[in-house]
Amino acid sequence: MAAAAVRYLRSAGSPTSTPARPVDPMPHPELRSVRADERPPPPPDDFRRVLGHFASGVTVVTAPGADGEPPAGFACQSFASLSLDPPLVVFMVGRSSTTWPRVARAGVFCVNILGAGQGPLCRAFAVSGSRTADKFAGLRYEPSPATGSPLLSGVPAWVDCAIHAVHTGGDHLIVVGRVEALGTDESAAEEGPLLFHRGAFGTLGS
Repeated sequence: MAAAAVRYLRSAGSPTSTPARPVDPMPHPELRSVRADERPPPPPDDFRRVLGHFASGVTVVTAPGADGEPPAGFACQSFASLSLDPPLVVFMVGRSSTTWPRVARAGVFCVNILGAGQGPLCRAFAVSGSRTADKFAGLRYEPSPATGSPLLSGVPAWVDCAIHAVHTGGDHLIVVGRVEALGTDESAAEEGPLLFHRGAFGTLGS
């Protein structure tokens, strides 16, 4: 993929690849009971319905395969920038994800930011399946420059990261990534972003 504005965030003369650093894929959750005088939490259906009004971008998080497995990847809308100095990003993944442990073992990942018209690509990575299911079959991609994670063809932007930290967050995990490289494809970006709002895909013009 012809990526423009590629920016390496390693210091001059340092390696352009990050050694894989496996992390604990399932840190122990912090649990507590609801006190008798405490308001119970909102029902999950209400929580999902109300928070669905917050429109978000859509990404596919990928990682290189290991031990004969195909590359790993899953659709993720819970992604955000976290820090400029040092450059950090964050995404959230469900504790029940069967793909996340493979990403954790790799110790690295690439966030592929999807554009308008890439809804089918997102749906392909949103499907739950076996640990060895190859979601990349028939797709065009290349190794990302810093970590070797799959960089999907035609995405408007990408962020190449090493896992920096993993924190618990209820039934999800909060994954912090240290940015090693990033870039854009300006021709793909002209179509605008893929958005997710109230359970459906959309674009800025719809």
